[in-house]
Amino acid sequence: MSHQVLKSSLRAKYNRIHEGISLHGKTTFLHEIYTELYITEGESGGVSIQHEIRRIETTSWTPETLEAPIKCNDIFKSLTGQNKPTRTVLTKGVAGIGKTIAVQKFILDWAEGKENQDIHFIFPLPFKELNLMKEKNISLMELLNQFFTELRLQNCDEYTTMFILDGLDECRLPLDFQNNDILSNVTESASVDVLLTNLIKGNLLPSALLWITSRPAAANQIPPECVDQVTEVRGFNDPQKDEYFMKRISDQSLASRIITHIKSSRSLYIMCHIPVFCWISATVLQRMLREAESAEIPKTLTQMFTHFLIYQIKQRSQKYQDSTEVDLKQTTESIFSLGKLAFQQLEKGNLIFYEEDLRECGIDVKEVSVYSGLCTQIFREEFGLYLGKVYSFVHLSFQEYLAALFKFLSLILRPTKHFKLFSSTMTDLLKREVDRALESENGHLDLYLRFLLGLSLESNQCLIQGLLTHTGNVCLINTQKLIKHVKEKIKDNPSPEKSINLFHCLNELNDHSLVQEVQAYLKETGPRGLSGVKLSPAQWSALGFVLLNSEEELNEFKISKYDQSEECLLRLLPVVKASRKAELCDSNLTEKSCLALAPVISSNSSCLTKLDISNNNLLDSGVKLLCVGLKNPQCKLETLQLSNCCITEDGCAALASALRRNLSHLRKLNLSDNTIGNTGVNLLSDLLEDPQCKLSKLYLRNCSIGEEGCAAVASALTLNPSHLRVLNLGMNKPENSGLKMLFHLLENQNCKLEKLQLSESSIREAGFYLLVSALKSNPSHMRELDLSANEPGDAGVRVLSDLLKDPHCKLKTLQLSNCTIGEEGCASLALALRSNPSYLREFDISSNKPQDSGIKLLSDLLEDPQCKLQKLTLRNCSIEEKGCSALASALKSNPSHMREFDLSSNNPQDSGMKLVSSLLEDPQCKLEKLMLRNCSIEEEGCSALALALRSNPSHLRELDLSLNKPRNSVKLLSDLLEDTNCKLSLKL
Repeated sequence: MSHQVLKSSLRAKYNRIHEGISLHGKTTFLHEIYTELYITEGESGGVSIQHEIRRIETTSWTPETLEAPIKCNDIFKSLTGQNKPTRTVLTKGVAGIGKTIAVQKFILDWAEGKENQDIHFIFPLPFKELNLMKEKNISLMELLNQFFTELRLQNCDEYTTMFILDGLDECRLPLDFQNNDILSNVTESASVDVLLTNLIKGNLLPSALLWITSRPAAANQIPPECVDQVTEVRGFNDPQKDEYFMKRISDQSLASRIITHIKSSRSLYIMCHIPVFCWISATVLQRMLREAESAEIPKTLTQMFTHFLIYQIKQRSQKYQDSTEVDLKQTTESIFSLGKLAFQQLEKGNLIFYEEDLRECGIDVKEVSVYSGLCTQIFREEFGLYLGKVYSFVHLSFQEYLAALFKFLSLILRPTKHFKLFSSTMTDLLKREVDRALESENGHLDLYLRFLLGLSLESNQCLIQGLLTHTGNVCLINTQKLIKHVKEKIKDNPSPEKSINLFHCLNELNDHSLVQEVQAYLKETGPRGLSGVKLSPAQWSALGFVLLNSEEELNEFKISKYDQSEECLLRLLPVVKASRKAELCDSNLTEKSCLALAPVISSNSSCLTKLDISNNNLLDSGVKLLCVGLKNPQCKLETLQLSNCCITEDGCAALASALRRNLSHLRKLNLSDNTIGNTGVNLLSDLLEDPQCKLSKLYLRNCSIGEEGCAAVASALTLNPSHLRVLNLGMNKPENSGLKMLFHLLENQNCKLEKLQLSESSIREAGFYLLVSALKSNPSHMRELDLSANEPGDAGVRVLSDLLKDPHCKLKTLQLSNCTIGEEGCASLALALRSNPSYLREFDISSNKPQDSGIKLLSDLLEDPQCKLQKLTLRNCSIEEKGCSALASALKSNPSHMREFDLSSNNPQDSGMKLVSSLLEDPQCKLEKLMLRNCSIEEEGCSALALALRSNPSHLRELDLSLNKPRNSVKLLSDLLEDTNCKLSLKL
């Protein structure tokens, strides 16, 4: 059958891996070496113009911090939340990251009958080969028959067919989706460009599957509406790097040594995200470590690539040593010509070359085998299936290395009369190249500059001395002047990304002085960070470099550890981008920061999922600038905290509009302490109604929301109730109608609210009746209830007590501070909790008047072995010696659960403290936090506490004795802190 013929042909073509080696070189079976790549769900559209190595180096990621991986064979399976079938998949990834290998694995597994057997035909059509047909007029069937001559297909629309268009970034066709004619007949002739645009749009073979691969910057050539699913190949994560080396190198001891060396250089280890760089490193290090060479083992990119080039030249020499000696001059000229090609095509942005590109650089296409034979693993000459030849370097980074080598040799070979003048001139020329690279907006000369400066080191010139035959000497360059120039450029405050690259340049020049300064600061300050330390602009940039190249994962960026200022944020933006969580609170940030953060949160390479920018004067203007990033489909923020940012209804309107366009990721939104009013909340309510909205936590405390706004929120959540788990509407004015709507939501069986905060909401006895009635009809989800600073009175609390008795009630936290609760109400709460004691973990009844009888009943609850209370807050409850004694006695009989106990602003006196002290002496006591602020405790009581803690010091972490009169007992407390077992934080 024809599809079996195709399988046989593809199996023969794809069962071996070339790993950067040309077809003339040694190959390996794919299954022997294939390491699963890290592929994730991606975002539609292209990315901002940015050098791809820079993207990798300013992105920190592990499997734990990103989306679940997708196996390459599952690339057409629908992702989470996607209902329609997948026809077209666009897979993005930087050069050399493994896109083509993923395609090869998919095809081979299909051809061998292992995977995706529901597909009848798979047709790989690489763009670099389609480029060769750009002048032809041909039908789709004729094109397939030219590519796959063994099939002689007449038609394929009755079969399940798949087309793989690999390497969109290599495409030199216009792909004019707007103006190309519509074509639906597979036998009708047209240009290849028209065939491709109609195939992608679904006019040709609409039932066929399409898989397109591309570098990120070229991905936006495909209209988003033509793509059903976007994925991204991210190369190797850290465990996969180790796996690759262990598979690639048969000597496991040698493989382990190579892994150890790679990990010792952060810049090399980061580059190993790219599979091709793993291969280059394995090639070089395998030889150097096995042969125990005297040469320094490569620690920088320049050293690694130089050794790789030398190795290739040596391989050529060994191959031809019996027949003829390789002419060194010819070798130099060949490398020079390849470098010229690399340099010219780098400036044009081309990765794939054709015969006309070679001719432009003076390379005779008839003798191209000289070049590909010289360096079979650097410069590749590939034959299209039946269509012609294409050429490329093994990877963009090697093209950049050869471009730098060409530039360096060109500068050296310039004629000069005086060597001193030549040395000075060379230094100036290299300084100009630094300036030129900094002028590049997309950073396309970043890696080229690193290599160029690395080659200027005498030690690296010695490695390539055989290519410097025209000078006869190593060129003595004033490295210190070059280093000084780079440092001045860092001080001139270029963009953070450019600063990071300049530090990589200093690393290539073997200068680490700025980095060492900052590392010394960090070592001195320890966990305090650099808070309060004034850094120069160059030191700020050095700090960013240090943090990005740290061994530790950048899980959280706290600006308070450095300097709570706008300058700090702007300098460390790459660190923010590489972190999963950024806390930027209380930092005097303005709309300038919002302008800078917008591209960070919308970058495809950003790791940021949690952003807290609360307590800054952003104003509506700043929020609007931030919204530019929020509405971008590539923004993956899950948490956004903007409390107390001076936002009004105008800013809230912009926020609601932006979030409406990109709802799928956001899970937590905090807008507390802003004056968004009813109008702003109404706009947010429209958002909450949207089925795409998956918000689980919404904080709107103190937002000037009235009856209308509260009703709007409740109404929206009634329509889309299943996702929200936390709602804070405290310190607003919901009035009766707003509360009724809200409590009606709680009755909804689809409502899964677990935490409801309604502190200071003017809820009185009648409101408590409504709330309890709603919760009794659907009690099993609610876990935390904050009703502080309302006015239920004892009657309202009695109703609440009925809820607490319900065995279906699973409340773990109940806050009732300042609720006008008296002796009767406290008694009813204590009795209710005794009938259902096992769930409650935190109870706050501060600023009420329980009196001795209420405290006695509460103490009886604490004695119950079923009681699992961990946090009890009784601040300002008029508790005196008798009540304190009852509580301490109860806790002593059941001490193992309580972790936090707050008796502040009561009057237990010294005698009450003696009983508390006896509790602390108990080895079963696990109290971690004891708050006794303003409790009329004098010397005798404080001494008793100190002695008790000396006998059992290991658990208590925090003791607050402020606003008391410890007098001479301070000495005892100080001695306690000197105990090595004591971990106490003491407030006096």
